[in-house]
Amino acid sequence: MKILVTGGAGFIGSYIVDEMLRRGHTVRIFDVLDPQVHPGGEKPAYLNPEAEFIQGDVRDIEALRKAIQGQEIIFHKAAAVGVGQSQYRIKHYVDVNTGGTANLLDLLVNTKHSVRKLIIASSQTCYGEGNCECPTHGLVKPEYRREEQLRAERWEHECPQCGAVMKPVPTVETTPLTCRVIYALTKRDQEEMALGIGATYGIPTVALRYFNVYGPRQSQTNPYTGVIAIFMARLAHGRPPVLYEDGWQTRDFISVHDIVRANCLAMEQDAADYQVFNVGTGTATSIRQIAEMLAEIYGVGIAPHITRQFRKNDTRHCTADITKIRETLGFQPRVALREGLAEVVEWSRTIQPEDRFEQAAFELAKHGLT
Repeated sequence: MKILVTGGAGFIGSYIVDEMLRRGHTVRIFDVLDPQVHPGGEKPAYLNPEAEFIQGDVRDIEALRKAIQGQEIIFHKAAAVGVGQSQYRIKHYVDVNTGGTANLLDLLVNTKHSVRKLIIASSQTCYGEGNCECPTHGLVKPEYRREEQLRAERWEHECPQCGAVMKPVPTVETTPLTCRVIYALTKRDQEEMALGIGATYGIPTVALRYFNVYGPRQSQTNPYTGVIAIFMARLAHGRPPVLYEDGWQTRDFISVHDIVRANCLAMEQDAADYQVFNVGTGTATSIRQIAEMLAEIYGVGIAPHITRQFRKNDTRHCTADITKIRETLGFQPRVALREGLAEVVEWSRTIQPEDRFEQAAFELAKHGLT
């Protein structure tokens, strides 16, 4: 089959490109080569030379029109990534994520094409906070924590009915989406627009809500990338990873290799069509555990710096319930966390990661987000 991967020079997209080529498909990459991700706007060394490469911007509908010509499957991975940065580069994120997806859908509706399936990269950030459970009142979908609560260092979610501290539980796809940050809003826009247009015009569409993806190739120059890449850059320079709150906030960390497997299943199986799926491991891991595990694997005795400060609109806990993707598509994550982190550490020794945490922290503070 002929496959287009928008954002195919990026972290996740490049692995999908490799796998599609390995399976014998013809692959076209459409990527803007954003200098924040790709230094100097240059092609990354890992980019597979067997794929056709078109440099272009999803905001340019004419360039996108040429890219989709003759393609049968589209993996739409092109996006501006960064929760914090999206709160002050609002127009940029909306233009790229929402507007770029609108361009793609407009072409699929109004031009002749051969596209048979569209797979959208969504995000767990659409949920806002993950689900919690009160010992008295049961399942609760919490709102974002109030600033007065955070200033009092009451980090955990409290039941809105009785005030009891609640425990986090896995979040299912039917959980209401509560988006307060621009990045999350644009990812929700992407999936809802694509699923709606797909259903209306009979274009099989799948939205995959990625949880916290990590692995080799994750940008080491983008200070708004995943926390594991940020921590690795700190450790590589002999500096402690910086943790907000008390460090016990939890996430669901999933290897990029498992993400690629989920994309393949979504492409291959008709049962995936017109549906949204969580893609995670179902296991909660604290940010503090990640920092300590990376330092141990890296072989440095550097403890994380726990600031007890907070960032506005940060979520406390979010872990995937993966029942739906497991039962519908047969997906089961295969890469254990420690194994995956060891792979990242080994890869990091081959590059020169740039520690830009201070730059990102300064920008967040300047815009009143910390």
